[in-house]
Amino acid sequence: MVTAKKSAFCIVLLYSCFLVNHACDHDGVRFGYSGSIGPNYWGRLSPNFTLCSKGISQSPIDIVKDEAVYNPQLEPLEMNYTATNATSVDNVFNIALRYNDTAETMKVGGIKYKLKQLHWHSPSEHTINGQRFAMELHMVHFTEDGNITVVAVLYRYGKPDPFLFQIKDQLAELHAEGCKAEKGNPLPVGVVNMTELKQGADRYYRYVGSLSAPPCTENVIWNILAEVREMTKEQADDLMAPLEGSYRHNSRPLQPLNGRTVQLYDRSLKIRKML
Repeated sequence: MVTAKKSAFCIVLLYSCFLVNHACDHDGVRFGYSGSIGPNYWGRLSPNFTLCSKGISQSPIDIVKDEAVYNPQLEPLEMNYTATNATSVDNVFNIALRYNDTAETMKVGGIKYKLKQLHWHSPSEHTINGQRFAMELHMVHFTEDGNITVVAVLYRYGKPDPFLFQIKDQLAELHAEGCKAEKGNPLPVGVVNMTELKQGADRYYRYVGSLSAPPCTENVIWNILAEVREMTKEQADDLMAPLEGSYRHNSRPLQPLNGRTVQLYDRSLKIRKML
């Protein structure tokens, strides 16, 4: 048990390093989204990235609606988000909001996970019936012993996303600093209202996959909200602008399902079946 917990802690620590410092491992091996350090080569770049090529439960995937299995045992996502302090970070391979000592939590299967950070991918990594969307938000949660669950939100271009108005100035500052900024150096955002992110959780898809960037750790519980939200193209551009050109398209290609089942939670369907 001690060994398992120690191993899980190391995974969290290692992944946290990727999220707040550089797009590389502790030996300085860089990864990217094109060329010789692109997704097709991740598994060869570092011993820490082996699962990226040899894992059998990898993410992202294409979600086929008609093949998703309704599971009446699934519960609503208990997203206990209110308002909390955050910092914005240019992680080289994405732009993220980081939360330290936050009370923002979510329950999955009766287990409490703490929100650690959220970040964006352009275009979306997951697809629905083969359709790829403009952006994808990942809200990454950990338990104290290192288990991981992610809530993913898909976006199409349309009306403005209210949540992003809160960090517009910080995104502009990250962009303005450009190469003068030390990658991974957090920029205070202040109190961020999180309640907007709780919307759309009445219907979601769940499957067990992996982190979608190195080290591609598996046994990650994914919850992809079925409701596709909207943001303007300008907001999407603002999210990607601080990144170097080759990282402004930071989506990993789809991974094989390998016999995994995608489950569906639908609150309205569950209510109808109970009547």
